[in-house]
Amino acid sequence: MKRFSQLFLVALLSGATTLGAYKLLFDSNGVFSSNKSPITTLATESYNKKVGLSPEVVDFTEAAEKTVHSVVHVKNVSYKTVTNPMLEYYYGYKGGQTQEQVGTGSGVIISEDGYIVTNNHVVKGASEIEITLNNKKSYKAKLIGTDSKMDIALLKIDADEKLPYTTFGNSDSVKVGEWVLAVGNPYNLTSTVTAGIISAKARNLDASGIQSFIQTDAAVNPGNSGGALVNTRGDLVGINTMISSMTGSYVGYSFAVPSNIARKIIEDIMEYGNVQRGILGVEGGELNATASRELGIEQTEGFYISSVSKNSGAERSGLKKGDIIVKLDNQSIATFADLSGYINTKRPNDKVQVTFVRDGNNRTVPVVLSKNEFFSTEFKGIELENIDAADKKKFNLDYGVKIKSISNENLAQYRDELKGNIILSIDNVKAKDIESVSKLLNKKDERQSVRLEMINKNGEVFRIII
Repeated sequence: MKRFSQLFLVALLSGATTLGAYKLLFDSNGVFSSNKSPITTLATESYNKKVGLSPEVVDFTEAAEKTVHSVVHVKNVSYKTVTNPMLEYYYGYKGGQTQEQVGTGSGVIISEDGYIVTNNHVVKGASEIEITLNNKKSYKAKLIGTDSKMDIALLKIDADEKLPYTTFGNSDSVKVGEWVLAVGNPYNLTSTVTAGIISAKARNLDASGIQSFIQTDAAVNPGNSGGALVNTRGDLVGINTMISSMTGSYVGYSFAVPSNIARKIIEDIMEYGNVQRGILGVEGGELNATASRELGIEQTEGFYISSVSKNSGAERSGLKKGDIIVKLDNQSIATFADLSGYINTKRPNDKVQVTFVRDGNNRTVPVVLSKNEFFSTEFKGIELENIDAADKKKFNLDYGVKIKSISNENLAQYRDELKGNIILSIDNVKAKDIESVSKLLNKKDERQSVRLEMINKNGEVFRIII
């Protein structure tokens, strides 16, 4: 009897345990119930956005399909005469051998009637430019205009059909960590697509501080220059321009001209024949811990104004030395590249809302961008700018353009003699100002010789042919 009681008690406890476990695990409120509302939530579950690499999260195929048909192969053909100095010296031989040089890159069709954007360095010095579409058709291209500072060039082909093209996206709205595709023709491998993320924005790789690149880790190699950087919708957010590498090949970083800057340059070239640059009218530098400590201020981000240009929009709006610019319109300003990159998307007479810090308080004023008195253009490696009041007074002139710099290798030995000279006429056409000169030169082929009449620093007038 005692043994039976013990068996009964064990059976009773076993049944209770089984029933309790079932209720705990499988009942309507059990741990494994489909109706169960979790008591605790993982941190990752509190976000609506999914992260990962599975096809369910992000799909690149649509963007790639849209873009590969609008990215073209650009072939740059130039001719160089090679001479033998020994033959010239000993035998008076003056002849030379003409050699064909070929460079390649990429371009992006931006309209159905054949306008193509690429890098200036892809087509620089070209005697002929050939465009090959994704369907293998080839066309001769015309160079419409360039901007060497931003490394952008505009080409045009006359095709016998409406062409697929890529639409511009808003590069200001791209975010660090956002997926992007780089599409181009590296090493002559056409229609190559690589993926990566936006690594940084407003990267300045130029000593002048005028450039403002998008940095990405999408693989870009020689031949990708001028190709498309697109978001996952296939919108153009940048023109791939360069890589940072010790070897010449991709090692992890690449850079693109933001689409907003490229689009503004292209529209300027098409409408005005040159690039219209507006200026805020301030000089200074970006803040960091060291600069702020030297200036005796606490803020370590923003653009510190050290001087304001006379008669500029900034002066008329009341900006002054010591103000710290922290925002332009809705764009936050932490570095000089942030400021210059945003201003480069604007034109003279555009109005910008400038938010700045003064005496610890934020203020916002509208500033009308001034016309850049140092607006420049470039032709055959000669950069030109408007003459200033001092030049006009010194030489008793009311017109002319000044040689600002020379990058033409053939003129390198005369650089010091020519720099600062004032050009009075080009092919007997009066050089009134930089705008008229830019329009005149835009109609000329860089292979053509031009006759320049100029006045040097000593007031002597002379003529050269380049």
